[in-house]
Amino acid sequence: MANFSTWILNKAGWEVDISVPDYPKAIICVAPHTSNWDFLMGELAIRSVGRHAGFMMKSSWFFFPLGFFLKAIGGIPVNRGKKKGSLVEEMVERFKNSDRLVVAIAPEGTRKRTTNWHTGFLRIAHEARVPVCLGAIDYRMKKIQIRDVFETTGDIAADLRHVKNFYRPFSGRYPEKFSTDD
Repeated sequence: MANFSTWILNKAGWEVDISVPDYPKAIICVAPHTSNWDFLMGELAIRSVGRHAGFMMKSSWFFFPLGFFLKAIGGIPVNRGKKKGSLVEEMVERFKNSDRLVVAIAPEGTRKRTTNWHTGFLRIAHEARVPVCLGAIDYRMKKIQIRDVFETTGDIAADLRHVKNFYRPFSGRYPEKFSTDD
């Protein structure tokens, strides 16, 4: 799959730089997230270097038969309505009980413009004691990168400011839908 993914990305003129260590447990923070194409581009990029990452996705996408496919490639359905228990607690437990678990999370939580990024990925990483790999899909530069690693401090507001500052130079497929403002 790595060679096919590389071939597709090369034909489309994309460059991939995934140079973080292949951690057995990590969260990949992915931004900007302005299009459904981001999912495909991220999947192609991670597979082009022979790696795999699960992903959290709105549970409404897990309908028959698409749900079987999404789960097979690492999808974790997220119920954004009423929940039993905490999603953060559930994911922390998954990390603690897994030998290997890498999950890609788009903190914007939507493809629409928002300044209100979700902080669950920071809380999960901190409580599970896993690194946050900062992954960017830059449509202007046609580059996908995961080069930087962020260790959470437990100060969620400060950590989120740091993460948003990291993403300021990147451009989504629809740049007007991406904001790193507070």
